[in-house]
Amino acid sequence: MAEFIPVPPFDLVVFGATGDLSLRKLFPALLHRFLDGQIPPQSRIIGAARSDLDTDAFRKMVEESRGKFSPDACVDEAKCAEFMQHVEYVRIDGSAPASEWGPLRKALGNGKNTARIFYLATAPSLFVTIAQRLAEADLVTPESRIVLEKPIGRDLASARAINDGVGAVFDEQHTF
Repeated sequence: MAEFIPVPPFDLVVFGATGDLSLRKLFPALLHRFLDGQIPPQSRIIGAARSDLDTDAFRKMVEESRGKFSPDACVDEAKCAEFMQHVEYVRIDGSAPASEWGPLRKALGNGKNTARIFYLATAPSLFVTIAQRLAEADLVTPESRIVLEKPIGRDLASARAINDGVGAVFDEQHTF
């Protein structure tokens, strides 16, 4: 078994959490990282999407997806159940005004010293808007990072616009 370098506790917010990419790839990958001991016990994974769900319904969706796309992942069902306790859900429209981002602000709480990773598994057309709303809602901290799922735009001009827009909120070394 490979030895993993421990990481500090973090809050990972996955925008587009109910989409195919998240359910088919991201959450199974996060489960594997948890099973390998790479996710500290204080860390949280917050699914964020427009779907009208609560945390229990979202956890059920993630679990059903795991059973469908990664059925052999859980040799130890107790550890898999433990992973699910790190998963939460917040209903939010990434294009909504920052004044409507209270549920995410509440979910993140006062963890301003905890690393916040914002993973955008959304359409590229939302990347800049979400980055701007995160800043407007005062959710970006010096420890924050943003991850943009490919493709970054549909051509050079749109890729540059996304790069510039996200770069206005997140430094280059905080953008992945």
